[in-house]
Amino acid sequence: MEYFNTFIKAVFIENMIFAYFLGMCSYLAISKTVKNAVGLGIAVIFVLGVSVPICYMLENYILKAGALKWLSADLAAVDLSFLSFIVFIATIAAIVQLVEMVVEKFAPALYAALGIFLPLIAVNCSILGGALFMQEREYATMGEATVFGLGSGVGWFLAIVAISAIREKIRYSNVPAPLRGLGITFIITGLMGIAFMSFMGIKF
Repeated sequence: MEYFNTFIKAVFIENMIFAYFLGMCSYLAISKTVKNAVGLGIAVIFVLGVSVPICYMLENYILKAGALKWLSADLAAVDLSFLSFIVFIATIAAIVQLVEMVVEKFAPALYAALGIFLPLIAVNCSILGGALFMQEREYATMGEATVFGLGSGVGWFLAIVAISAIREKIRYSNVPAPLRGLGITFIITGLMGIAFMSFMGIKF
């Protein structure tokens, strides 16, 4: 039940896009078509689902104060938490590199369509945000951290697929010239963010 609650909160209540507006650069750039949005969304789910539990293990067994006591009692006082940012970023970059190679091998058309934004997942603030939220919230188990990572990825996936579907539809709408493109996209994103605030009333 705890895992289910964590997943639902990550998808709807603490959505990376609509609650924290993290990962907006690729969200806005790739959401022109549903096909590309789905491809990038799946990649983000994978990267978050893998990087968050790996960062959890690094945090709890290497980085935080006393984490190295499993190696030796003499290391119980060592605190490497100041390395969190660089270690998390390096971990995410390695996982993104793996995703990039897989997409290039098995989906070259999608790889070409995503362009520079696929390797830029490495600096997508929603990915690093997932690792830092995990660190801040101090999840009790790696399973809970993994569920949080997957839920955050699914939430980001839903956000980019929803906005891409809307953007495909409004191409045929009579949008005022000054608002065409990113203007109307920002407005719709804000309205969707307000709509997602209604999920905050869910009690767990």
